[in-house]
Amino acid sequence: MQKNLYSSNIENNTEEQEEENRIKEAKEKREEIVEFGNENAVNKDESIQILPIIGQIEGHQVLPAQTKSTKYEHVIPQIISMERNEKVKGILIILNTVGGDVEAGLAISEMINSLSKPTVSIVIGGGHSIGVPLATSSSYSFITPSATMIVHPIRMNGFVIGVAQTFNYFQKMQERIDNFIVRTSKINKEDLKEMMLRSDELLNDMGTILIGEQAVDCGLIDEVGGIKDALDKLKELISKS
Repeated sequence: MQKNLYSSNIENNTEEQEEENRIKEAKEKREEIVEFGNENAVNKDESIQILPIIGQIEGHQVLPAQTKSTKYEHVIPQIISMERNEKVKGILIILNTVGGDVEAGLAISEMINSLSKPTVSIVIGGGHSIGVPLATSSSYSFITPSATMIVHPIRMNGFVIGVAQTFNYFQKMQERIDNFIVRTSKINKEDLKEMMLRSDELLNDMGTILIGEQAVDCGLIDEVGGIKDALDKLKELISKS
């Protein structure tokens, strides 16, 4: 009788422990989705990781609470963790961004481009401004048929000193972005500059809007497709590597 009671207590403790683990796992999953927009940390299959880059790229300045943003201090540790994790075989980058901080966006782009693992990016809504090098930074890039990309010269907000040094700074920053895009896509520098300086497409602004196939035709993006196409391509790159 005492033995049966002891056995029953063990079973109850085991069930309670399993329930606590389920609750803990569910809580971690909710926190991961709320904080980072993905479930990589609690996904048992770690072979393909998802890196969402949405809203505005936040740099050193904190954006208002009502602004949807991607924080570089969140993204950079994620990228490093994916590179170090031997279970991770490939990374899918989901892009729907209006652009944002140039330094932060370019830093993330360089990190993605330097990964040793296959990467595929897909522009699902918008890949504007600094979102362009983020889209081209991967091993292979996709854009959905209705997604758009806006290519335009860099802008600066806030206090600007009207001297030659400011112009030189802008020029060097633009050169960094242009060189990265040319290095990581099939577009040539002359066509890229021509698109950036176009003055007949954007209202009170300079630049070019590219929709779906147009981004592929000019050499910025590799292919038009959806999530299935992007995943199939990533699996293909993983098998080759």
